[in-house]
This record gives sequence, structure tokens and C-alpha cells, in this order.
Amino acid sequence: MKKIFLLIGLSFMSFLHAQDITDAVRYSQQDILGTARFRGMSGAFGALGGDMSALQINPAGSAVFIGSSGSITLSTSNIQNDASYFNGFSATSSSNFNFNQIGAVFVYNNRSDSSKFNKLSLSIAYDQTTDYAEELFAFGRSNNSIDSYFLSEAQGIPLDLLTRRSGESIDDLYDFLGETEGYGVQQAFLGHESFIIEATDPTDPNSTTYLSNVAPVDLNSDPFPYAQDYYYESTGLNGKFTINGGAQIHDRFYIGVNLNSHFINYDRVTEFFEGNNISGSSINEILFTNRLSTIGAGFSAQVGGILKVSNMLRLGASFESPTWYYIEEETTQRVETFSNADGRALVNPNVINVFPEYELRTPARATGSIAVLFGKRGLISLDYSYKDYSSTEFDSDGFDNFSDLNRQIENTLQGASTLRIGGELRNGNWSFRGGYSYEESPYKNESILGERTGLSLGIGYNFGKVKFDIAYDYSEQERNQEFYPNSAFTNFATIDSYRDNLTFTLGLNL
Repeated sequence: MKKIFLLIGLSFMSFLHAQDITDAVRYSQQDILGTARFRGMSGAFGALGGDMSALQINPAGSAVFIGSSGSITLSTSNIQNDASYFNGFSATSSSNFNFNQIGAVFVYNNRSDSSKFNKLSLSIAYDQTTDYAEELFAFGRSNNSIDSYFLSEAQGIPLDLLTRRSGESIDDLYDFLGETEGYGVQQAFLGHESFIIEATDPTDPNSTTYLSNVAPVDLNSDPFPYAQDYYYESTGLNGKFTINGGAQIHDRFYIGVNLNSHFINYDRVTEFFEGNNISGSSINEILFTNRLSTIGAGFSAQVGGILKVSNMLRLGASFESPTWYYIEEETTQRVETFSNADGRALVNPNVINVFPEYELRTPARATGSIAVLFGKRGLISLDYSYKDYSSTEFDSDGFDNFSDLNRQIENTLQGASTLRIGGELRNGNWSFRGGYSYEESPYKNESILGERTGLSLGIGYNFGKVKFDIAYDYSEQERNQEFYPNSAFTNFATIDSYRDNLTFTLGLNL
């Protein structure tokens, strides 16, 4: 059990290794989650309203409800990750069960002819906005060893700083380096203590240059001598609690406001294994394990309106402010090596790195919507949203540590558009739905994270007081999974992700 707690706060370099652009994108994106009707139409509800999850897009949707109602939603999801890494290919599949949403809207119809407000609404809701559950496995033979990760961190650090004193434990020195020097020096210590690297002059405590004990590539014998495996597993979710107020003004205009309280719960474990049979190599196997636990809380607000141009045509517009998060992270690490000549070495610090709380501002979102209604026969709806991911920003109270990372975000990320199209056909008490979604990459270089496309189908039955809906949706996206971002070890696997979901919603007229 980990029993030593460490606050890394004295070295700003620790931040640069703990947070990166992938964190900014992860906590800024939202999936199409919510009620089965919402998902069955790919979330194209900005000009429609009348659904609890439609409030995620346009707060004015609460005032469209004819009467008070509520809903609860459960779903099952499956994600398959196909990983290509040098000459290796693998497919990993995982399943998950989610409680997607619960909410209720209370509608007050105003019968007074003198009032401009025909209707007032008040809503409370919980919505899951992102599902982080995922697994992947990649393997292949590489020409680049993970020794470069530890070697680059060690260069320039005096050997004396990485050497344990008499009676000093691994935990003690790892703890001390985190408190006084930062996360990067801890990585150098792990590499030195596990014999992956050593000083060019081991007898000089002031030596600041290092070499690797992993033999380099010999092009004459094997140009790809390093057999490597990478395992990644993440769990958790991003969700929000919403208080909504809406109003119908005369017969044609609906307005609404959301106040959102967000939370993040994200856990990740990665394991990297490398083996070689290079003659003369002092290190033949490396196993590097990292665990990350993240919690966060944030706030955002939304405002929106829907214009009923005619009985057939509706227009919608909404704006969601940036979300301001406060985030805390903890990490643990472990390195194990094996030498054909000297046996095993284990470096397993009994230490939890607790990083100082930092702030993250995610980008705002603007949405325009149009819907065409064919009376009781059905409808077609379209939403267009825009987010400028380059405006994402890290900050920390009392520290000015994120300027380089924020410049990197500005230069790497871009504005991204999202298009959602949905339709519904009604026949008596039955409803049949379908939809399509397209989301641009937030990266200027789309090979890092590609566009995401999705299709959806749904069916529902109205029993009167009770409604039951089912939806199936499918999406796919390609990305490069970099094993250790912002490091000298730049290896990555190409991942094709395929996600499908079944969603079930029970709705009640209150």
C-alpha cells in the first residue's frame, strides 16, 4: 500500500511533464450522450427542445415542453481499438455500462392575457458528457529504445543527486527529488536506479552526462531489435449537474439559461515492456508502469433561444461559456529491468506524487440550429457548432508555469466544427429515428487525432403517461497514441477506434 504522500510544488518543470495537450483536448470534448431519443437523432436538438438532453445544446428547449415531465437513461457501450505499431497489429475490445442521465422539467402555463410570458419552466438534470472507459494494446518491433526517455531526462543532472546515500531508501530519494527538483529528475532517478542509464564517469559525483546500458541498433544484424508492448486502460467520466430556467414569450419565442456544475473523474494505467536479444546489451528487458488519477470540478453557463418562424420552421441559437475547472492529479510509478548477466532490478517507490491543483479553461461553444416539422408526421433537424480549441488555457494560482504549454496549445490546436443531422418519423404511438454526426479534429495536424463520424438509429413508443425509447449509435475515429508525450521517446501507435452504444430511456409525464 502506498503510504508516503508527496506534494510536488517547488519545481515548475513538474507541471510540464504532468500536463500536456492531450489533457486539454480530453477535458474539452463532449460525446453524444443522453436520452435515447437524443442519441437516436445524433443530438440534433438545438431548434427542437422538448427532450431533457436537448438542454445540453440549447437551454431554451425546456420551455418547449407542453407539461412537466422527467426521464432516466441507461446505456451499454462497446469500444474496439485496432492498434498498428511497426510490424504489429492487435485488436482490443472492452464493454461498459453507464448511467447516462436523469432529469425533470416543471412547466407552469400562464393563462393571463396581459403577460408576455405564456409559459415558465424550471429544470434540474444530471448528464454524463464523456465516457473515458477504454482499453488498447499495441505491440511491434522498433528501432528506438525507451532508454531515450530516461537518458534525456538525466542529461545535465549531477550524478550525486541521483545516488542514494548510505541507509537512504529508494522511497526517500524519490520523495526528496520530487519535493526539491521535480518530476523530470524523478524520471532520471528511475532510469539510473534500474541500471537503464549510467554516468559516463561513475566515479565522479559531479558528472552530468549519461549513457545507456541498452545496446544500440546494429543495422547489419537486426534494424528493429526492440520487441515492445504497450498496454493502456482508462476509466472514469465527465459529467455535469444543471439548473435550468426557461420561458415562452408569446407564441413564437423560447429562451433559457443553464448553470452547470461539472466534475471530472479519470484514472489511467499504462504498462510499457521492451525486450532485446542484442549481444553485449547490459539491459535486456524493461517494464515501465505508470498510474494516473485525476479529479476535477468546474463551472459553465449557457444561454439560448428558439424562434418558431412558423408551424413548420424553427430556428435555434445558443452559446456555452468556457468551463473553468480546478483539477488535481496523483501519479505512481514502477520500473523493473532484467539483465541476462546480472538478473532483475526493481524500482518501486512507495510514494504517491500529489501535484498542486491547477486550473483549466476549456473553449466556449456556439451553436446554430434549424428544424423543419411536418406536423405529427415527423421532423428533420440540423445543428452546427463551433469550438476554438486553441483558446484552451492552463493556469495555476501562485505559479506562472504554463506559458510554454499554452503557446504550444495555441500553435497545435485549431477551431473545430461539429455537424449533426437527425430525423424522426411518427406512425401512431411509434417513432422511428435516425441521425448522422461529423466532428472536425481539434488538431491542425489531423494525424494526431482525426475527424469523428457517427450514425444513429432509434425507436420509441408512447404509452401516454409513459414513454420508452431505444437507440443504437456508432462512431469511429483514428488517432496516434503517443506513449510518452513531451519526451525524447516519440514512439506512437496508430489507433482506429470503433464505438457502439445501446441506450434505453424511460420517460414520464408528471
